Amino acid sequence: SNSSAESLDRLYPSVGSTKPPRKRTTSQCKSEPPLLRTSKRTIYTAGRPPWYNEHGTQSKEAFVIGLGGGSASGKTTVATMIIEALDVPWVVLLSMDSFYKVLTKQQQEQAASNDFNFDHPDAFDFDLIIATLKKLKQGKSVKIPIYDFTTHSRKKEWKTLYGANVIIFEGIMAFADKELLKLLDLKIFVDTDSDIRLVRRLRRDISERGRDIEGVIKQYNKFVKPAFDQYIQPTMRLADIVVPRGSGNTVAIDLIVQHVHSQLEEPSPDLLTVCLVFRAALASAHQCHPLPQTLSVLKSTPQVRGMHTIIRNKETSRDEFIFYSKRLMRLLIEHALSLLPFQSCTVQTPQGHDYEGKTYSGKQITGVSILRAGETMEPALRAVCKDVRIGTILIQTNCNTGEPELHYLRLPKDISEDHVILMDCTVSTGAAAMMAVRVLLDHDVPEDKIFLLSLLMAEMGVHSVAYAFPRVKIITTAVDKKVNDLFRIIPGIGNFGDRYFGTDAPPDWSDDEDALST
Repeated sequence: SNSSAESLDRLYPSVGSTKPPRKRTTSQCKSEPPLLRTSKRTIYTAGRPPWYNEHGTQSKEAFVIGLGGGSASGKTTVATMIIEALDVPWVVLLSMDSFYKVLTKQQQEQAASNDFNFDHPDAFDFDLIIATLKKLKQGKSVKIPIYDFTTHSRKKEWKTLYGANVIIFEGIMAFADKELLKLLDLKIFVDTDSDIRLVRRLRRDISERGRDIEGVIKQYNKFVKPAFDQYIQPTMRLADIVVPRGSGNTVAIDLIVQHVHSQLEEPSPDLLTVCLVFRAALASAHQCHPLPQTLSVLKSTPQVRGMHTIIRNKETSRDEFIFYSKRLMRLLIEHALSLLPFQSCTVQTPQGHDYEGKTYSGKQITGVSILRAGETMEPALRAVCKDVRIGTILIQTNCNTGEPELHYLRLPKDISEDHVILMDCTVSTGAAAMMAVRVLLDHDVPEDKIFLLSLLMAEMGVHSVAYAFPRVKIITTAVDKKVNDLFRIIPGIGNFGDRYFGTDAPPDWSDDEDALST
């Protein structure tokens, strides 16, 4: 048919079925867990590792592994085994099954009677797959559709996913598109005996999807097997590595892991020497420059200086520390709101006279706190902004690399249309603040609509953020000139989170790392 010819034309390069035909089954998408726990370590499959350098740009693209093969060939199992053996902390497993096209009403009826071909290239949204992988490879956030295989439709909600050190993309048509192949750094084909795949498919579709054996066999003979012979098996020759017997071939998996390690060129970090490398880069990148014009410092009145005296004093009790910190936060929030865009407006007073005033000209204000210390500023923001929306970001430092890592975020919908108040109580090198800004930019918040608020900043942190993101407004109550060898602000305020929450500071804390003890 013309449709089949067009689909075959997408194959790269054009190949013929010169080898004996093979069988094929259908693959399905299971929701990925946020992490994998092995006997030795935890591997994150959600969240975000550092993806920028001191210039605020991506330092290295993710390594993308394409995993193809027939359905029920064991692709997901092989992917999990590779993830566990890689010893790379940040991995994303992306299934092609999430990208089935939305069916028409007629196609829905065909699917309900097992008469729709889900094993044809036309069943997949390759444009969305390619756009998604490109963004993931660049370290940007993406929204992944959630496909419901019982109703053969996409759910209304989508899930947000970030790139990682390694991205594993698996699916029956993983090698069936020219543009898609260009994004894959390593192509692996899982070759499993057809009888094994058929048995797995029967077991899965009957037990997990409530389908009867007649329907499964009908679909297999009508669509699955012919599609494998025509579209999937020929792509085996495009693979860099073929894994016979799937997950049972541990030798092949070991070779794959060795190859990926050689491509990543990951050095074994020395904790004593590497932990501060990232912040050292920030420290030396853009110093000896005048403070940027995007910085706004609360006027140092006797009242403000008096509150700083109290909260900086190591002898101050926790109750007093909290009380005067809250007062200072309120002043900081009020000062930040005065920098928002306003437009003229006229209202009528109760006496019947016009008053020429001002009104906020944006759509909405959203606060985003960098956990954990940043959340202490939320009450002050709520007190002065009616109906303000609040989001949170959790950033922790990897002690092996000294780099910040995003572990969790919860952002309101349509945040891209808002002015965003980004809150953290202290900023030393600016590493965590830079990552938080990068997260907001990845969610399409305009740079000039981001307001970074902090009670205390070091000049280093101001320069780092302003250099990387010159349109972000930086607002604080005070700027200290120095940091010590451990990148603590001097004279500083101590570990704000520990003093506020009454917890003990870790021995090697820095002012950006209040999130460490959450």
